[in-house]
Amino acid sequence: MERLGPEACRARMAGLHGDWALGEGAGSITRSFAFKGYAKPVQLANLLAWYAEKTGHHPDIAFGWGYCRVTWTTHDAGGLTEADFAAAEGFDRLVG
Repeated sequence: MERLGPEACRARMAGLHGDWALGEGAGSITRSFAFKGYAKPVQLANLLAWYAEKTGHHPDIAFGWGYCRVTWTTHDAGGLTEADFAAAEGFDRLVG
């Protein structure tokens, strides 16, 4: 897959429905979730892992008490590709 340039990434951000942030140099997109407690972040991380296996595209997932954070990037391409935005859009549909 071919890496998208910064302008293309900014344009694709408009299609995302969650609260996504474009990383430095337009190399990644991240969405953070806040919770009270530990169980819900773990459940969301498990949902992300299931979704990644289903789609064959795997994000970086960080979670702990009160938070879960997902970051999409295509390591082989050295940045964002259409696959990252498609995965983020699909995940947005899962979590609303």
